[in-house]
Amino acid sequence: MADHAQRWGNHVDRLHRPDDDELRHRLPDSVDGVAVVSRNDIVALRYALLVEHLAPGVRLVVTIFDRTVADELTRTVPNCTVLGMTDAIVPALLGTCVTPNLASLQRSGDQLLAVERTADGTRVRRTPHRPAPWRSRFHMLRSQFRPVETSSRAMLTGFAGLLLVLALDSTLAWTFLHEHWADAFWHATRTLTTVGSSPASEHAPDWYKLLSAASMLAVLAFAAMFTAGFVDRLMSRRLTGIVGSRAVPRRNHVVVVGLGQVALRLCCELQAMGIPVVAVERDRHAPCLPLARELGIPVVLGRGGDRFLLQRLALPKARALAAVSSDGLENIAVAVTARAVAPQLRIVLRAGGDDVTAESKSLFRIGAVCDVTRIAGPFVAARLLGLKPLSVFTLLDRTCALFDDDLVVDLAQWASRPIENVAISAN
Repeated sequence: MADHAQRWGNHVDRLHRPDDDELRHRLPDSVDGVAVVSRNDIVALRYALLVEHLAPGVRLVVTIFDRTVADELTRTVPNCTVLGMTDAIVPALLGTCVTPNLASLQRSGDQLLAVERTADGTRVRRTPHRPAPWRSRFHMLRSQFRPVETSSRAMLTGFAGLLLVLALDSTLAWTFLHEHWADAFWHATRTLTTVGSSPASEHAPDWYKLLSAASMLAVLAFAAMFTAGFVDRLMSRRLTGIVGSRAVPRRNHVVVVGLGQVALRLCCELQAMGIPVVAVERDRHAPCLPLARELGIPVVLGRGGDRFLLQRLALPKARALAAVSSDGLENIAVAVTARAVAPQLRIVLRAGGDDVTAESKSLFRIGAVCDVTRIAGPFVAARLLGLKPLSVFTLLDRTCALFDDDLVVDLAQWASRPIENVAISAN
């Protein structure tokens, strides 16, 4: 952020975790703007309040993820602009996840605002935000009956088996014992629940008795499977569901690996567009897990680089995989494994533009790399200078910004009007 502000003609004083005395000393009356950039919302909030106390009314830009804290800070400090780093990064990730030729994609009211890569550069498109088509809804409905977890599969298998035995006994009694359909169903239900059997079955043919005995033995097995799966789900906190929005999708979905702040926002945006999504997180104590559960996002606990887990998530039938954890090396490992499981899959990789990422990309087809340092830095710097870019994205070796008049600007060739004095970045 500081490098871009300097490149655009501003003097920047960069501070790393300053204490109160240092900030009071380095914060002169002539400061025009302050940016507080931190991954910790509490640290960002503390610095924001301290800066407002030392320099009331100064232009202040703060990065905070928690929307409740952000809204309260904005209400308390009117001259403060609160940004989430997800606001800067997610549009670029979302565009590549949906379609390969999109450099950026975001919702704007009831429209989708997309920046499309073309042979001549870029083209901005606004399209109505439509719900998922019927075919996508059909695939989502079908995924309800193909759970990933063993306990869910056992419970569904047991339940389906019990229904099958009930239907078979009812049909046989109605067809061959000539019982009324209601009596046939009632007697079959009694047999299924071990309450009793049909009186007519005492005089039934031998083959009927053998088939009825086999069905009763099958009921024992199916009931045991159903009970085991039901108790396991009842006694443990699950992050996926059998039915509803937290059911793991099986086709045309996006697999998001690494459930941090960026991944959570990406999952929410995908779901809002009607695209099925499933997240993978290795830390069962990750801070975003409760939020994902509340928002109805299915989460599978496990290592994203585990090829067997990716196969269970139907990766070859997925729309894309996004490796977006904060660990660049982990993202590369996930991308390489995903390429081995699904060679033709579209892979989106969050990286920091370091040498490791560049070297890996030259050796493997690891996918589309989203360089967060080239995106987040200019986004925050532009907001500090009073500009309001809708999104920042990369085009090959260029970094561009989209503004609300559908204007795309190459930030390397753009010279802003300097704000004359010093901007302080505390992180």
